[in-house]
Amino acid sequence: MKIILLYIEDDKEIGQLVADHLREQQYEVKWLASGEHALQEAEGCSLIILDVMLPGLDGFTMGQRLKKSAPDVPILMLSARTSIDDKLQGLRFADDYLTKPFHPDELTARIEVLLRRSGKRSNEPTEVKHLLVYEAENRVVHAESGEEIALSGKQFHIFMYLIRHLGQILTKEQIYEAVWNEPYLEGDKTLMVHIRYLREKIEKDPASPEIIETIRGLGYRVRR
Repeated sequence: MKIILLYIEDDKEIGQLVADHLREQQYEVKWLASGEHALQEAEGCSLIILDVMLPGLDGFTMGQRLKKSAPDVPILMLSARTSIDDKLQGLRFADDYLTKPFHPDELTARIEVLLRRSGKRSNEPTEVKHLLVYEAENRVVHAESGEEIALSGKQFHIFMYLIRHLGQILTKEQIYEAVWNEPYLEGDKTLMVHIRYLREKIEKDPASPEIIETIRGLGYRVRR
């Protein structure tokens, strides 16, 4: 099922960064710089991400109109306002409230929680070899034996990024920049070390990995 996100943010730099990150996570993103056409664009969307400070109608007013128009669509408010009064005002209609600055991984995790709560994201696991992997499942994957395998935050995000691109060869640069949200420096061994530790946890034989394949000279791939 294709997940379509309506993202309303007037700051072009922030908007581009967030929209690019969400698209890397395989969401379809409709990005608006104001709430002018939000009611029309909300049709068919799975979730709305709404900034508070907008030209014209502010996010609080726009959010109330959107919730009235599409009550079953979750709304995630974004704001630099951190006061409890602002949060309470937003949570009168919104389903979650995230303050800026935030890490892209936290935004993705909150989106997944809201999608599952609303029934718009299936809780069916992805089967990869002998593992069952659930989206945003507290950094745990499940072996076919029933054993739970706990991963670190970075290990889980690396694995989920590979799984969301099943069958695709991903470069070290793509993976690093998606997970760490910063430019990859040629020769950096950080990703390689994390993948080695990840393989030690999920592979039956880490020395001959069957889940995370190394594609020599290119990067990595996960196949079912």
